[in-house]
Amino acid sequence: MEMPAPTEEAENFGFFLVPKFSMMAFVSALEPLRVANRLAQRQLYRWEILSQDGGPVAASNNLSLLADRAPGDGARYDKLVVAASFEPEAGYDRAVAQWLKRLDHAGVALGSIDTGSFLLAWAGLLDGYRATTHWESLDSFSEQFPKVDVGSGLFIIDRSRFTCAGGTAALDMMLHLIRLRHGQQLAGAVSDQFIHAKIRDPQERQRMDPEAREGISRHGFARAIELMETHLEEVLAIDTLCQAAGVSRRQLERLFQRHFRLSPQRYYLDLRLQRARALLQYTDMSVLEISVACGFGAAAHFSRAYRAWAGRPPTAERAARGKEIVPSLR
Repeated sequence: MEMPAPTEEAENFGFFLVPKFSMMAFVSALEPLRVANRLAQRQLYRWEILSQDGGPVAASNNLSLLADRAPGDGARYDKLVVAASFEPEAGYDRAVAQWLKRLDHAGVALGSIDTGSFLLAWAGLLDGYRATTHWESLDSFSEQFPKVDVGSGLFIIDRSRFTCAGGTAALDMMLHLIRLRHGQQLAGAVSDQFIHAKIRDPQERQRMDPEAREGISRHGFARAIELMETHLEEVLAIDTLCQAAGVSRRQLERLFQRHFRLSPQRYYLDLRLQRARALLQYTDMSVLEISVACGFGAAAHFSRAYRAWAGRPPTAERAARGKEIVPSLR
């Protein structure tokens, strides 16, 4: 393999880890840098871990990592990556916001993993940029930050910003950054080391198609689910879904009972309530606004449905935001 030019200086990365960050996503972002150094037989990349207080920081799996330093102590980076997951607000305060702004003014490229995008957006550093986050919080992110051009792909690189959905999407994003700096040959060799047969394109979907995700073999059934997922605010009638999917109402009901032991109406309602949970946890939208965004005609109707589904009213869900966010099942 032809090695990168030895005169090029190593690129310095900082990884700012927010409590309950995703270990999977962080390792997927870090390990490509390590392997690139090994394959090139020299240091192409350096990195440090930062935490809010400079002390150990626990991931969502309760494993802790030691930080090298706290923000704002004068360390210099070429790129700074904010890694978060269930509670992005746990790593954000005025001091962090000012530090991120200083890095931006100094010309540091700012990136994020999973819900790390929220910290950059809260600091106003994604306004006018294209960006993404984990699919589970995409709707909430779009609602909360109208000045951000939100995309739903695996990752987005827009000028001095690079954001990804988290999970293994972090691996693809870092491989792409390696390719931009050191060429396809090195990026491909790094990908091979991880038995990662294809460096995915940024615009590829975050989620599997319904056929693969739900184990569905019938296209019409999968089409009905896809329509439900994309029409959570303007709820479609079941007969409309059947017509678009090319199945009869009786067929659709049988398919939902066979696969999920639910009626189509119940499945659709669960999708809308899952979206409501994310909006309650990730945004400051009012209960009325959330009820409209999830296809409910009135806040009272929404509150009753939510209480029956979640075991507590929407206001209690919002009050529990400091606790770990419960991920959606679909």
